[in-house]
Parts: sequence; C-alpha cells; structure tokens
Amino acid sequence: MPNFNNKVGQFVEIKVIGVGGGGGNAVNRMIESKLQGVGYISANTDAQVLALSNAEQKIQIGSSITKGLGSGSNPEIGRQAAEEDKDKILNALEGAEMVFITAGMGGGTGTGGAPIIAKLSKSLGALTVGVVTKPFSFEGRIRMKQAEEGVKLLKECVDTLIVIPNDRLLQVVDKNTSILEAFKIADEVLLQGIQGITDIVIEPGLINVDFADVKTIIANAGTAIMGMGRASGENRAIKAAERAINSPILETNIQGAKGILFNISGSSNLTLYEVNEAAEIISKAANPEANIIFGAVINKELNDEVKITVIAAGFDALEKRKEEYKFEEIDFNKEKISYNDLEIPTFLREKK
Repeated sequence: MPNFNNKVGQFVEIKVIGVGGGGGNAVNRMIESKLQGVGYISANTDAQVLALSNAEQKIQIGSSITKGLGSGSNPEIGRQAAEEDKDKILNALEGAEMVFITAGMGGGTGTGGAPIIAKLSKSLGALTVGVVTKPFSFEGRIRMKQAEEGVKLLKECVDTLIVIPNDRLLQVVDKNTSILEAFKIADEVLLQGIQGITDIVIEPGLINVDFADVKTIIANAGTAIMGMGRASGENRAIKAAERAINSPILETNIQGAKGILFNISGSSNLTLYEVNEAAEIISKAANPEANIIFGAVINKELNDEVKITVIAAGFDALEKRKEEYKFEEIDFNKEKISYNDLEIPTFLREKK
C-alpha cells in the first residue's frame, strides 16, 4: 500500500552529465525547463561548444588529443578523451547518489565517452542511468552503426539504459517539422525520461516513494523503455496512461518488464481516484509478477492536463548477461571517418 504522505527530510544528490554535443544540448534543454533538484555537468572535447553550455560544471576532455576541437565523429577519439581526463570526471561526479548520463549515440564524444564516464560513476557507487538517443535514419548509415555499437557497450556499464530511437519520433510530428525542431523534440524526450524519475525521488508528492524503492527497479536492470502520455478533460488519467503504454517511442510493449516505475503529474485538482485509474491501466498491461512503483506529483503549471511517464525495466532479468564487453573489443575504427561524415553539425543544433 503506497504511503500518501509528502516526503520529509529526504535528500538525494542527483547529477546529470551531458556528453558530447547531443548530451550538452539535452542538458541545456533541462536547464531551460527549470528541472530542479539536480546538478548539471557538460563534458565535451569541443571548447567552443562547451563555452555555450549553461551547466554549472563544464569539463573539457581530451585537450591533448583534439586540441580543443570536436572528435570528428570518431568514437575512439571520444573514448580516449574521457580516459585522459578521468580525474576531472571523478571530481565532478563525486558525492552523487544517482547519475544520469545523456548523449546522442552515433557521434564521437558521446558514443565513445559515455561508457567511460558510466564506469567511473559506478566506481563511485552511484546508481547510474543512461538516457540516450539513436540517430534519425537521415543522419546516415555510419552514424547508425556507430550508435548501435555504442549502445551495446554502454549497456554493460550502467545500471539501466533507456534508448530513445529518434526515428520513432517521426510518428508523432507533423511532416512539415524542420530538422532543428526534430532535434529539439528529441531533447524534450530525453528531458521527460530523466524528469519522470527525478520528480519521484525529489519532489514532494501525493505519494511518497523512497529512493530505495526506485533503486529496486533501476539497479542492474539492463535495458529499459520509456513511454509518455498526456491528456486533459474527461477521463484524462485513463487516456494519459493508455497513451503512455502505447507510446510510439516504445520499441516493445511493457509486458516483459520485471520492474515498472511510473510518474503521474497533475495540478492540485488531480484526484486519488484518477491516480488509481492510471495505475490500474498500467498494471493490467504489465507482467503480473512485475514490481511496480509509482509516484504522483503536483505541478500547478499543468492546469487541466495530466502527464504520465512510464519506465519499464528489467527485460534482461531472467537471463544473466552472457557476454563480457571490454572497451578494446569494439573497434570504432572499422571504417575511416572524416569530419564530412557528420551530417548534422553540432552548431546547427541550437536550442530555443
């Protein structure tokens, strides 16, 4: 039975680190949205891009390798850059109980650097969650291949990895959506994934969820998927829950998940009955044996709208990870990559 009390005296130190251009853009978006209760870090090889970051901590990595330039869309350079500045990264992450690592998979710095940073985070004992995107198909075959290799490696270095396939966002946008707007939408999805978890841990809510409860879902959970739904008016909680579990960004249904974490947000008129309605919809769609934890948070800015974020994890729980991946086992240099192979330059991905 959930405890319907506000959180008292609970403080969990949470840090979000954006790696590379895509991760840095996502961090800037989170700061603009006033996501509270977390510390922001941006790590990049590109000194010029890093200077534009709004993060309170900025880490230039690999300066002796890239001379302050980008990684040329080469993950091996990104890996070496993160290795070179391990001490800087460890100092920035120190004290965090939970670390979110966000990046756009497929480029150089994020793809190669994120797994190194994840290992460092885990070495500090932090609950470590990766929230990353896979590129749009129009970004090219090489970028997609690198993204898949990077995701495979990152999965072995985090507690939970949430992967957002950007191509699936095309199902929810208008055909006239610009390229820049498409990337902004991708950043928004990354924001929602992180906020869906941090709100439960940090925000005083209708339903009290302890950090230890969240850890039972996320720790060593492997692959996770995320769905989001919003609705207003009559039956808004039911509609939002149905949209979340049928979200186009879900690559599979939540039936196979061993753990589900969901967050329902609404204004002060959100009722206990509505929370129960949403919980029933999600519970029925899940495995009967799944461990389900949820929180309800009041957000006055939502007015008549209800927002639900569902994180389904533990798809790998029944089978132990059979393969051991080492950094050197993935050859990021199988194909020579030039700066010209990066179809969407970082400087084009401006924020609002």
